[in-house]
Amino acid sequence: MSSAVSPRTAVVVGAGVAGLSTAWFLLQEGVEVTVVDRGHVGAGASWGNAGWLSPALAVPLPEPSALRVGLKAFSSTSPVRVPLPVDPTLARFLARFARNCTHRRWQVALQALSVLNRQALDAYDDLAQGGVADTMWRQDPVLIAFADEDQREQMLTEIGHLGSSGMPVDLDVLDGDATRDRELTLSDRIRAGILLRGQRSIDPPRFLASLYKAVVEAGGRVLEGDAVTGISDTGGDVRVDLADGTTLRTDTVVLAAGGWISPLARKFGVRTPVQAGRGYSFSMPAEGLPTTPTYLPSQKVVFTPLDGRVRVSGIMEFADPERPLDRKSIETIIAAATPILGDVDWSRRRDEWVGSRPCTVDGLPLVGRTESQRVFICGGHGMWGIAHGPLTGKLLTQQIISGRPPAELAALSPLR
Repeated sequence: MSSAVSPRTAVVVGAGVAGLSTAWFLLQEGVEVTVVDRGHVGAGASWGNAGWLSPALAVPLPEPSALRVGLKAFSSTSPVRVPLPVDPTLARFLARFARNCTHRRWQVALQALSVLNRQALDAYDDLAQGGVADTMWRQDPVLIAFADEDQREQMLTEIGHLGSSGMPVDLDVLDGDATRDRELTLSDRIRAGILLRGQRSIDPPRFLASLYKAVVEAGGRVLEGDAVTGISDTGGDVRVDLADGTTLRTDTVVLAAGGWISPLARKFGVRTPVQAGRGYSFSMPAEGLPTTPTYLPSQKVVFTPLDGRVRVSGIMEFADPERPLDRKSIETIIAAATPILGDVDWSRRRDEWVGSRPCTVDGLPLVGRTESQRVFICGGHGMWGIAHGPLTGKLLTQQIISGRPPAELAALSPLR
């Protein structure tokens, strides 16, 4: 199959939002699709994330301020964590990540992400028009709350860079009283705020269940609980070997396996590593917690009101994706949030979760073709997979079908 010939069959490795979205868009083009996941649908970073579709906040992770974290990242109380000991692979990733924490490189990456930000919500609308239910849970503004005006000014400067890169942002600047009036659960430690309009939030498990159902109803096949152990371009098709001994033969493969992409992609010329940046969350009864989607940047804690409960999320932990949930990270989130809220009984929490957000050294996802004309990648979205996954799946489908990468993917090539 040449790159200019549309495939008849495809295997998508990974059943998170990026993988299922790619599968859905491929199915709309008449491609026969099989999705394979080592766990179950949404088992990775997609299931327990904050669920924010917030283009106004989607900026590259490696930024100059990240270097100020420095050795604090090795503390068990830091919202950005690197558990010890650090293995050589992670050390190399962190070194390359640090080299990208300059203002110039951040600006270049921001330009690329802004192209995605401007179209991200439209892709959700495409899914909704195609019959995928629960694509928009809320369309309320989101609130960003700060302990002082200096912190707010830093965020406004960052948002200003988004505006200059072509991403319009509709916001209100709030003083402390207006911020607390907007969200009555916040304590008097909050002295400033920003109200971001035009954002959305979803219930990730509900959305993933709807997307999974739409993929199956469109004729897709989903294999859960079976890891991919090897992928080979035979010259005529692609061989996909599974842990249970099964072999799939297909025209095209899309790697959307989150934090597990790199071992599969390396043989196809992909040198940009994907490192698991693990995030933590849990659910709480709604009483005493924010009724508006709320972000505490200094504490790196997000509150997402869902159906009768609030999801509390935070932490960026660079570690092995197979590492067990660390309850100290849950305690770190609680310790950070407690002074900002009133009397909350944190013992009522449930659904404690950790998931591996796939991060790259330059903060840009890997979307496009590898050295093989038959093997593609849709991953490495970092914290923005839930926001950008449907769009990058749509754009990658266009490339797979036409043989030509859309302009939006130029900076996201897996071979960069």
